[in-house]
Amino acid sequence: MELVAGFPWNQWPEWCGIRNASFVAAMEDILEVYARPYNRKFPVVCMDESSAQLIGEVHEPIPAAPGHPVLVDDEYVRNGVASIFIEVEPLGGKRKVKITEQRTRIDWAHFIKEMLEERYADAEKVVLVMDNLNTHNTASLYTAFPPEEARCLADRLEIHHTPKHGSWLNIAEIELSVLKRQCLAGRIDCIEKMRSKVMAWNTDRNNRQTKVDWQFTTNDARIKLKRLYPKL
Repeated sequence: MELVAGFPWNQWPEWCGIRNASFVAAMEDILEVYARPYNRKFPVVCMDESSAQLIGEVHEPIPAAPGHPVLVDDEYVRNGVASIFIEVEPLGGKRKVKITEQRTRIDWAHFIKEMLEERYADAEKVVLVMDNLNTHNTASLYTAFPPEEARCLADRLEIHHTPKHGSWLNIAEIELSVLKRQCLAGRIDCIEKMRSKVMAWNTDRNNRQTKVDWQFTTNDARIKLKRLYPKL
């Protein structure tokens, strides 16, 4: 099974329509990465992070019965927020979701270390696509690990950042949206339950080998987003 991914260019917000050489340079860099053929020694992996509220019930829902669906009280209780780290390999049909209590530089660094040493131990380099969040850089590795270890991890990364206002270029954002719709739409009252639900979803989706067929190319961008390019 494949997801077809491409930017709905006709929905581009007007406030982003400023000609910007930095934007188009970063955009074309990402599109070049997505055009590369599959290479298990240099896998393209996209990562993103988000959060989800932990919501508890004040009154137990009434189970579905003939004549009515599950009845859920409008009142609820907030139990804090869980953080979500997600990676997806578009051409490999693999993804990994990790639920944490926070998302600091240290948390990001440990997620990347696990990616490199456990899930992509055989890769020479991971071609990593992500946004420009201030924790998404090799400095975070040096914050979390001794310099020798941090350097070794950094040397196995080829990092490509999406441009500002260009989160739509990150395929992990698409996968994150699917996760939230399919797995996290209902109320979940504690982080342990969320981890259990997400693990089951993650395993099922990997077993299906759901890939992403990205169809928006550099040529498409130069035609459909021509107004974003500097006018020479």
